[in-house]
Amino acid sequence: MPPKAKITKAMILHTVLNITKETGFKTVNARSIANQLQCSTRPIFTCYENMDALKKEFLDFVYEYYEQYVIHYRNLSKVHEHLVLPLSYVDFAQNEPYLFQFLFIDHMDLNMTEAMDFYQEADNEKRARDFSEATGIELEQAKRIFLDLFLYSHGIAVLTVTKRMILNTESAEKMVANVLSALIRQEKPDWEVPVSYL
Repeated sequence: MPPKAKITKAMILHTVLNITKETGFKTVNARSIANQLQCSTRPIFTCYENMDALKKEFLDFVYEYYEQYVIHYRNLSKVHEHLVLPLSYVDFAQNEPYLFQFLFIDHMDLNMTEAMDFYQEADNEKRARDFSEATGIELEQAKRIFLDLFLYSHGIAVLTVTKRMILNTESAEKMVANVLSALIRQEKPDWEVPVSYL
């Protein structure tokens, strides 16, 4: 009889991803992972000290999955570059609601006592700088616009995940584009809306 395949961390993380996508992270436990992998729970605790250690690594794994989702969205969509982040965020909420909830509702790594605490996260600071350079808007104003756009998009995404609102792609694009245009025109009244926004 051939030896059983060795259970690896990668196998466990992909299994947790599949379970979470289908039924939410609340259904993930050692037994549900073992059932999917057709093994005992022992190999799971050989790879991970406990479920908290697995969850910590899974958070990074899912965030990497989300970043690949954004890249894929950028490559396939025909929206303007300024809209890629907010629209891919909403799209992720629509297509991967359990993963969105896990990452951006249950485990969002943001403690915003004040709105600008958003920029304590290094990625957000870099994205705002890129936005500032692309639009020609001074950094401080660009940071305010970028934050407002995030809050607006997050609201749409959460309403989508909680089934309080159903939007088709075209409606979401138009809503986000209109808000972004209005925010930019507060700083640059003569700013022309690119054709790809409409």
